[in-house]
Amino acid sequence: MDFDLTSDQIAILGRVRDFCDREVIPRAPQYDLEEKFPWPLIEGLKELGLWGMIFPKRYGGQGLDMATYCLVLEELGRADPSLALTVESHNSLCANHIYLAGDEEQKRAYLPRLTAGEALGAWALTEPGAGSDAAGIISKSRLDGDHWILNGAKTFTTQGSVAGIYVIFACTGQSPGAKSISAFVAEKGTPGLEIGKKEIKMGLRASDTAQLHLVDMKLPAKNLLGRQGRGFIDAMRILDGGRVGISGISLGIARGAVELGIRWVKPRKLRFGIDGSPGLTAAQKLLADLHAETEAVRLLVLKAATLLDRGAPFSHEASMAKLLSGELAMKASTLILDLLGPAGGSMDCPAQKFFRDAKLYQIGEGSSQIQELLIARRLLGDWEAGG
Repeated sequence: MDFDLTSDQIAILGRVRDFCDREVIPRAPQYDLEEKFPWPLIEGLKELGLWGMIFPKRYGGQGLDMATYCLVLEELGRADPSLALTVESHNSLCANHIYLAGDEEQKRAYLPRLTAGEALGAWALTEPGAGSDAAGIISKSRLDGDHWILNGAKTFTTQGSVAGIYVIFACTGQSPGAKSISAFVAEKGTPGLEIGKKEIKMGLRASDTAQLHLVDMKLPAKNLLGRQGRGFIDAMRILDGGRVGISGISLGIARGAVELGIRWVKPRKLRFGIDGSPGLTAAQKLLADLHAETEAVRLLVLKAATLLDRGAPFSHEASMAKLLSGELAMKASTLILDLLGPAGGSMDCPAQKFFRDAKLYQIGEGSSQIQELLIARRLLGDWEAGG
């Protein structure tokens, strides 16, 4: 077990950190305030190859391992969790679904455009009546000759209004249910694919989130992604991997909050000293505890990523990483906001943005409560099998 980063990882993370410090951190507050999608930053990330990090070079990707991917997302999360989510959902969800479930023709048709950043990807699973219970979606698709006709509605679709390529789920069986769900790939401008309301959110305000309306949406039969009726199984597989990646972003939020706390406390320590200052003594303990927790959670995230890279079972570790990283992001951002006092609540201070953004990382790609349920099922299942 080697805890040292390779020279390639150090170089990649250095380039990403430099871009974040120069371009992302100075601009992120304004994009957040205006709730504006950061197209200039999207373009800048093309040069770093971040739109196809985890895919083979034959499809235009970088061929990075999952551990490096998580570390890159940590750097992006430290700088702007909105931009990080755009990168993660594009890679982990839409593009990865095409890579894992698509046939060779579909991979060659869509992945090069996604990995080059020529088109952003969206993954449309959630519906107004089906969030955590993804098997409950009711959007329908029927085969009409050599075309599929889709009808239904999707909500909280990341990149919903800005994507060029969509993975969309609908029921192809006679009745709703997990075994009836299939996935389809579609492009912006497909007849019947209508962009609905853009969500106004408390956090991640520079990340595009929109509703989709499928109104007799017509797709060629070849746009079925994977086998008919296997969409739910493939979605759960995609979400497992996504939970590993999104954990890296949550880790970045926690780290960014701790670094903000250090910058706040250090000059006060130098000026006043710790001795005789109960407030600074408490602040010192707070920073130490949060730093230790951040380091520990990173090890769990990297363990899940390494298992995924090896092709070993990783779902249990992915759920634990998602749970603990999301909870830590919320805890760290809350405590650092408290530490900074009124200054932390100023829109000029990053503390309030970390706080608002962190909450949604406890929810997206499987809430903390869902992760607890999955972890408990694994524990009790093992106990019953062994007892």
